[in-house]
Amino acid sequence: MAKNYYDILGVSKGASDDEIKKAYRKLAHQHHPDKSGGNEAKFKEINEAYQVLSDKTKRSQYDQYGQTFEQARNSGGAGGGFSGFEGFDFNDIFSRSGFSSQGGGFEDIFSDIFGAGGSQSGRRRRSQGQNIQVDLEISFKEMVMGVEKEVKLYKGVICRRCGGSGGEPGSGQENCPQCKGTGQIKKTTRSFFGVFSQVSECPQCGGTGQIIKKKCSQCGGDGRVKEESRIRIPIPAGIEDGQTLVMEGQGEAGERGVAPGDLYIIVHVERDGKFSRKGHDVLSSEKIPFSVATLGGKVEVETLDEKLILKIPAGTQSGEIFRLKDSGIYYSGGRARGNQLIKIIVEIPKRVNRRQEDLLRELEKEGL
Repeated sequence: MAKNYYDILGVSKGASDDEIKKAYRKLAHQHHPDKSGGNEAKFKEINEAYQVLSDKTKRSQYDQYGQTFEQARNSGGAGGGFSGFEGFDFNDIFSRSGFSSQGGGFEDIFSDIFGAGGSQSGRRRRSQGQNIQVDLEISFKEMVMGVEKEVKLYKGVICRRCGGSGGEPGSGQENCPQCKGTGQIKKTTRSFFGVFSQVSECPQCGGTGQIIKKKCSQCGGDGRVKEESRIRIPIPAGIEDGQTLVMEGQGEAGERGVAPGDLYIIVHVERDGKFSRKGHDVLSSEKIPFSVATLGGKVEVETLDEKLILKIPAGTQSGEIFRLKDSGIYYSGGRARGNQLIKIIVEIPKRVNRRQEDLLRELEKEGL
């Protein structure tokens, strides 16, 4: 039965080259025999369809002959246009894509399929040191104003004796005998895809191409030692609870001079008994006597900066909100602030004495 290559890749007949390539990569990843649940027969069929549809000449011939494409190919076809097409020629795919089956192109184009990092033409960048994560707790007012905190960490730092090289001072280095100073190991592999080369980091020298003649007496050749470090952490004003700050280069030192990792600080803001937050506004409440709410008056209120006198108009209702401008949380940059919103709560006494009760009875008669 003739094969419909468009159906195999799940694309329309008018699909663009990019759409065909995208569909191919997705299906090849799904059905690759090295993957769990992979299907080698389906994988080969997908590659066959891609080899035809990714080549303009072969695609044109396929579009011309349609479902009789295989018979035309096997019999030579009109003008012998199918000569040399039998089987899979991955070198043809790579050469048309600007890749070489003997270089790094194979790993690059299929890296997401095989899960491999691929070859690299230059020396591979060595990994940085490990990152460190710490939790830091600050008060509500420290969150509003900003603060600087100090943390103590027991971590790997660059060895001062060898400067991170791992070698005893004055001992020098020499070319790695395994990679001959290149920092790379080249491995050639044969598979049903063809012959390709893979270049990886030399395990003996870690990609540097050099090994030390004599290990440092302090760090043992690692280039780092463990010690306590004190780090000052600036906490910006207005930081959110749970927000993470990053200090680059303050993590664990890397092996033999490799760049250190980063320090991740997760900031936790303590709950405050008086204040809470809504965006850049600070929320608080103030209890006032029934008499002040009715007749008006002045009450002392607490803000994040100082205590102020708040004027209460006569007839203030419980639940009313008073706004103090520029008394809230700083915006980014610290030039502007939100507001403080004060909710008034009118206190109703649970008990009154005889005189107070008599007065309230008189007020009741007056319609209050």
